[in-house]
Amino acid sequence: MRLPARLGFQAARFGCQAAPLSALRAGLLSLILGAWLLLAPASPAAAALTTNSYDGNIYSLYAGNGSLVPPRSSLAEALADHRPVVLIFYLDDSADSKQFAPVVSELQRLWGSRVEIIPLTTDQLQNRSEEGSNDPAHYWKGLIPQVVVLDPAGRVVFDGKGQVSTESISEALNKATGLNPAGSANTSATRSFNELNSEVVPAG
Repeated sequence: MRLPARLGFQAARFGCQAAPLSALRAGLLSLILGAWLLLAPASPAAAALTTNSYDGNIYSLYAGNGSLVPPRSSLAEALADHRPVVLIFYLDDSADSKQFAPVVSELQRLWGSRVEIIPLTTDQLQNRSEEGSNDPAHYWKGLIPQVVVLDPAGRVVFDGKGQVSTESISEALNKATGLNPAGSANTSATRSFNELNSEVVPAG
């Protein structure tokens, strides 16, 4: 049915007005949304050194050293080569493990390739029986972080839990190898230098 000429003209006129109004509303909404995004307070970083949250590789995030994981050698390979070993049991979603990560990185700096530093997450060790002295589960006591130092003959010379100092581990390595660390082995402490990272510094 055809509209009378007058009504058709009015409908066309209102249709022409509606299009600019829709564009204006869309523009205003975009402007309001943009202003809200600019003025909204920035949310803090999800990663947190003191919470049991999963943030990723803790050695990259909190020690600035992604080379520790995965370890370059397995426990069985290191024992077969009669190398001294430092086993570190940890979890990526453990605040205690995050805070201990810089100590592990410092051990690598002090001892380099003279010892095998083997950080292992305990997920793979839980709820299974251990399979002898070549199996890391043989040394894990169910706590994190835990550090076990083995001499070249595979004997345990140190077994520490919690925030063990770099000095204590270095003393055990000295006993196991007869060697001294390449750098200073002063008692160390962990200092946070930004929201994500920490460093090992001399205590005092």
